[in-house]
Amino acid sequence: MSSFKGSYRYAVDEKGRVSIPARMRKYLSPEANETFVITRGTETCLFLFPLDEWEKLENRLKELNTFNPEHRFLIRVLLMWAVEVTLDNQSRIMIPRNLLEFAKIEKEVLMIGTLDKIEIWNPDIYEQYIASQPENYEKVVEKVLGMK
Repeated sequence: MSSFKGSYRYAVDEKGRVSIPARMRKYLSPEANETFVITRGTETCLFLFPLDEWEKLENRLKELNTFNPEHRFLIRVLLMWAVEVTLDNQSRIMIPRNLLEFAKIEKEVLMIGTLDKIEIWNPDIYEQYIASQPENYEKVVEKVLGMK
C-alpha cells in the first residue's frame, strides 16, 4: 500500500520526461512493478497512480452504475486520459503531450504526495490554487479533522 508524502520540484525535459523522486519511489510496492497510470486530475493537475493503486481505483469504477450519467461521465473522462507509464533506467516517466498541455506544464513540475497517488502540477498554477482557497489552512484543519 502506497503512502506518498512530501513535495518536490523537478525539471521536465523536451520529451516530457520527469524523474520520480527517490523518496517517493521507496513507497512503491513490488506489485506496482515500477509502473504507473497517469491521468487527468481534478483542478489543473495530473494524477500519477502506482499500478496496484490504479487497479484498486478501477475496481471501484467497475462498481459504478453506467446507467447513471454522472458515473458514466467520470468513467469516460478519467479513462480517456489514462496512460500506463513505466520508470526508465534513470527513474523517469514520460508524460504524454496531451496531459502536459492539460496541466499547463512546460519546464518544471511540482510533485505532491497525496497518500495513494502523486499529484503533478505546474508550480505557478499550484500557488494560484492555494491562494484562491476561501479558507486558510488552519480553519480547514479544524473543520475537517477537528484539530486546533
